[in-house]
Order: sequence, then C-alpha cells, then structure tokens
Amino acid sequence: MGNYGVMRERRQSVLTEVLPPEERAIEAVVARYQRVAAAVTRFARTLAGNENLVVRLGSQAAATENEVVIDPGVFQAAYARSAPVTPAEVALVSALHEVVHLVATDFEDRRPIPPSWMPTAATTEPLDDPVEAPLASPLLLFDDEPEGSPPPEAPTADPVPADHPVPLLDALHEAGGVAAEAMFLSLEDARQELQMLAGYAGAHSVLVDLYRAAMADALRAARPLGQFALACFLIAGGYADRAELQRRLVPHVASALDDSATHLEDIREVEDPWHVGTYALELLEIARRHQLLTEAGSSDSAATERIRSEADRQAIADSVDAVRLVTPLLQSAESYEETRQASQTVSAEQGRLGEADQAGDPATDQVVRISQAPTVYLPTGQGGKLIVAPFPTRFGAYGPQGKALAAQVAERWSVVQRRVSGELYPLFLANQRRGLRSGYDAGDLSPYAALMLGAGQYQRMFERRDRRTRRSYGVSLLVDGSASMLQPRSLRAGRKAPWALAAATLGALTLARLCDELQIDFEVALFNRAFAASHDDTEQTFTERRHRATGGLRRTQGGGAERLTRTVNHYLVKSFDARWRTSENLMSGLFWMAATPQEAVRETRRVPATSPPISMFDKAANVDEFNVAFAAQRLAARNVSTRILVVLADGMTRGSVQSLADSVAAVEMSGATVLGIGIGDETVRAAYSRNQVVEQPEELAAAIVDGVRSTLYKTIAVLGGDTWWTHPPAAIPDRQTASARSVNA
Repeated sequence: MGNYGVMRERRQSVLTEVLPPEERAIEAVVARYQRVAAAVTRFARTLAGNENLVVRLGSQAAATENEVVIDPGVFQAAYARSAPVTPAEVALVSALHEVVHLVATDFEDRRPIPPSWMPTAATTEPLDDPVEAPLASPLLLFDDEPEGSPPPEAPTADPVPADHPVPLLDALHEAGGVAAEAMFLSLEDARQELQMLAGYAGAHSVLVDLYRAAMADALRAARPLGQFALACFLIAGGYADRAELQRRLVPHVASALDDSATHLEDIREVEDPWHVGTYALELLEIARRHQLLTEAGSSDSAATERIRSEADRQAIADSVDAVRLVTPLLQSAESYEETRQASQTVSAEQGRLGEADQAGDPATDQVVRISQAPTVYLPTGQGGKLIVAPFPTRFGAYGPQGKALAAQVAERWSVVQRRVSGELYPLFLANQRRGLRSGYDAGDLSPYAALMLGAGQYQRMFERRDRRTRRSYGVSLLVDGSASMLQPRSLRAGRKAPWALAAATLGALTLARLCDELQIDFEVALFNRAFAASHDDTEQTFTERRHRATGGLRRTQGGGAERLTRTVNHYLVKSFDARWRTSENLMSGLFWMAATPQEAVRETRRVPATSPPISMFDKAANVDEFNVAFAAQRLAARNVSTRILVVLADGMTRGSVQSLADSVAAVEMSGATVLGIGIGDETVRAAYSRNQVVEQPEELAAAIVDGVRSTLYKTIAVLGGDTWWTHPPAAIPDRQTASARSVNA
C-alpha cells in the first residue's frame, strides 16, 4: 500500500485541484454518475444475484428486492476530498460504495441476546496493567459453533427475556448502549467494503486513496476513543496497516490497538453481522481497559450515564465519519431505521406508475433533468446548462379558437396570411425544377442526347442528373417567452393590451406558412428562465411539481436551490423535423393564450387538471446568449446552404451583453444571417449588427416575415433592396417603419 507521505506521481492530480466549485455542484455530480450508471447497475445485479434489479436516484437511499435507490447527496461529499483520484473514479466508486451497502445491509434477523454480551460489574473498573491483563469478562466469539447457530440463552434477570428474539441493533443497544452501536456500524461498514469489493481491486484502491487522504487530519482532531475507533475501521477495511497507524497514535491508544490485532484480523473473514457485533463489544471492552472510554462515577444518575454514553458514541462517529464515505444505512441506528422505512415505502409503490418509477422525488428528478441537459459553450469559453424540451402539448387544445382569432387579428394588423410567399414562389419553383433536370448545363436537356447515348455517355449523364444544384434554406425563430411578453403595452389608439407575445406568435404562424409553401426547413422556439415545464404538464401537475421540487431542494441544497429551480430553458414549439400540420394547432393555441391571457387564466383556474401550464411564463431574467448559441447549433446541423436566425426579445440579456454580441458575431461568421428584433427596447442594437426596434404589433409581425422573405429573395435573385438589415446601424432609425410596413409589397 505504501506510505501516505510519499510524493504522488506527476500524472496524479488532487481532486480539489481539478474540480472548481461549480463542478462539485449536485447537478455535475449526478451527470458524472449517469455516465457510469449502466456499470453500476450491472455490478448491483451481480452483487444481489438479481438480473431484474434496478438502480435509481432518489432523495432518500433505499433498497428492496428489485430496486436500489441512491441518494445523490451521499456521494456528493466525495468531491470535496483532497485525494489523488480523478472525478470519473469518484463518480464510479462512490456509486459502487453505496450499492454495496444498500444491497448487503440487513440487520433485521432476530435472535436472543447472547449472555456474553451483557455487561457485569467486573467490567466497569479499569485494570492496573491494561496491556498484560486478560479481559475481565471474556465474550463468546462463536468460534466453535456451527454457522448460524443461536447463541446461549441469557439469564432471566436481563431486561430482555432470554427467549425473546430482537434485531441486531436493539441487542447491541441493550448490551453496550449507543457507543456499541457506533462501533459496530463502523466495523460492519469496513467489512462489507472489503468483502464485496474483493474482486474489484481498482475500486477498492480508490477508496484507499480517499480515506488515506483524510486520515491524518482526522487522527489529529480525534480524542483517544475516536483515534481507536478510526484505527479499527481502517485496519478492518484494509485501508491502513497497524504499524503505520501506531506511529500516529498516542501511546495508550497504540497499546489498545495491539490487544485488538487478532479481533481486527478475524472481522475480515466473518460473514454474520452478529459476529461483527461480538467483536464490536470486545473492542469496546479493550478500550475500557485502556481507559479510552469516558469515566463513569459511582453515583452517576441515569441522565448522566446517558450523556456519558452519548459522548463516547459521538467520539466514535465523528472520527470515523471524517474519513469514510458516509452511507445512511450505516451512519447511525436512527439513520438505518429511516432508510429501512424508505425501503418499505418504495416497495409498496413498486408496480405502480408515477412517482415510484422516478424514485418518488420531484427534487431529485429536477437535479437529474438538469444533469442530462446539454452544456452550451459560448465563444468566450463560458459554459452553462440549457434545459431543452418540447413545448407543452396541452396548448394544442386552444388550437381551433387560436386559428379563428389569428385570422381576425391578422386582418386588423394588415399581416398577409394567404400566399405569403408572393413573388418568391416562382423563383423557388424554378430553382427546384432546375435541380431535377439533367444535362451539361444543369438546365435543359442537351439536343445531342441521342448521340451521347450512342457514344456510351449515359452513365455520365446519370451522374450529372443526380447532382443537387438548387439552394437549400433553414430558418429558425427564437422568441422571448418570459412573463413580460404578456404584459399590457401601449397601442396607437392610446389604450394598452398584451400584444408582444401575440404579435410574435402571429409572425411565427405567418412565417411558418411562408416556409411551408416554399418547402424550407423551419423551427420556432421559446426561451425563458424559470422552473422548466415538461411536454405533458398541465397547470396542476406543473405547479405541484414546482412547489415540491423547490421545497425539497431548499432543504437539501440550501442556497443552491435557486440555481436548480430557475433554469435557462429552451422550448421547441415547432422543431425542424416536425411537420407543420402537426405543429399548427400547438402554435395557434399559444397564440390564443398570448392574445387573450386573462381568458386563458380563467379557463386554467376552472380546470387546472386539463389546462396547459400558464404558470410556466414566469417573471425572470433571461440569459439570451445561451439560447442564441444553441439555436444556431441546431440550425448549423441542418444540411442547408442558407441559414437565417431571427431573435425576438423585449429586453436585453441578464447575462452579458458582450457575450451575447460575441455569440451573434460567431454565428454570422459561420455564414448565417442573424436578425435581432427588440420590442420597445433600444439595447438590441448593442448586440445585433442587423437589428430593428418595433413599437407596435403590426410592425413586429411585419418585421419577422419581411426580414426573412427579403433575405431569401436576396439569396436567389441577387437583388439588394431597401431593407433594414442591409444598412449599417446608424441608418436604421430612419427606415424602420417603412421597412416594417413593406410586408405587403
């Protein structure tokens, strides 16, 4: 094993040196676990001998016949260690460690308390020579008994009748109090790890590195009883040898360790937890002989005795817990009971759909969802998680009334809805037909086709015919989906109405029809920063899940709960791969909600169990740059030659304006055209070279459609046109309104 003081190799790295604080956050820990989850499941199935065993994450560790639930908080603490291990090693080993204990720990076997466990008066007085004197009350080790044979009956004077079987922890508490429980749990922890990981030397070596890294500080901080308990744990688990430890211990603890050598060697071989309990009492007896336990007075009251016993328990637990990876099952008797009750709850819920399938914990589900979200990197090198999800399908229920209302509003705002492709249609048609013709000029068939066929040139003509010559296009519309988009805004008539999101959605509907007519790849996405909705959420399920997740994360993560519940979200209303006809109802329903928010709220309050999640439009500060970068990535992944990204927001990013500008510049350098539209907000000019600010709904809808249509026209007809995106920023204000109203031209 070597000396801990030896300098580590250059290729090794201390964990805290390579992991910044954000990488030790719970979502990062869970993300690493998920990369090894399949291996952990196979290990658990082999260990339990059950091919149907499922390993899940949950807020409370539990284990049943067919399911193991790991609390991610259990192995999160491992990432705070200063140890020569890698993050990937910690992710795997901490999960394996938890599985070992969840599968192997069962103290429910009931037996009568062995009579040798019960204390006698002779054991309460320390000996004059603690090193040489024999035990005052020898304890039965079951060495000569057949495996599993019951221990002898206890005397009738014991508090528990001799013929009354009790669980192991109850027997230990009766025989040695809470100190005996703590000593047993630490020894059982070490025994399980040594035996269950015997065939996985690499995993055990990572535990060695983790434990030895914390060993020196823990020994220095511990009182003598704590030093003794920690040394017993390290020796029993094979993490350190006795000679090395004795050089670090005070003399009387080192002497006690000499007396314990045989017991610690034997613990490694036993398989019955009751035998480990016997050794735990033996080791406590050795500690008493060497005056490591708190001295008891002859006139101590029951309350004083409880305080003394609790102090000993605390000394043992604090020292061992400072080194080991703490698992709830073996942390304390109370924690074991809580975990067992959680297992019974999970077992009762097995076979039912719903929460049992997700370990029944919205807080953990939220952490898992964030850990699975893609990390988006900006040109500055900054990275961040982005929750990407389909837009809730319940909004499609408002589709019919949305279509009817959209037709009325489009007429009122002079937004053309029929044949919006206009003069683009014949150009696109000719371009498509040109790509389907064959011949040397990629247009008309050569008049010498017969001669060429006779000369054996048919194969060459066939290859020429297969070559694609038409341009292909992709358009992505990214719309601000925060609650401010639903707030009333001024209209020309002097009144106010919530038109921003409605106008944006109407523009998206019109743009969708334009792209559908021209057979252009098209995508619409909403972005906001709030608790993320799921595709099948209703108002009721969304609010319930949000409240439960927020409450659970506040209890477990404290100040980190805000980061975990107000995520940066990217909702796909109509993805590139979705057919327009299947998405039309969803977009129309979104328009109806945006145009009549008060009526939508009344409907939601009336039937929250079936209504779409209106509460997802939360007041929160958006981080535009991550959504722009992600939308650009999706657009770049399309096999198209011309890419157009339209971004619409009613306020500037709450991230970094410079980061947003750099992201937009990077997208444009890749060959895409980015159009930035601000709703009553001039700051859009700081981030987008092609930008426009609109103040009225008709201007917004026109800007969306006119901007894309004219850009498409320019790429085909090679005609510039007097449009706002072709001018430098200084010339934009004079031409905005005229350009925005040119949608019908």
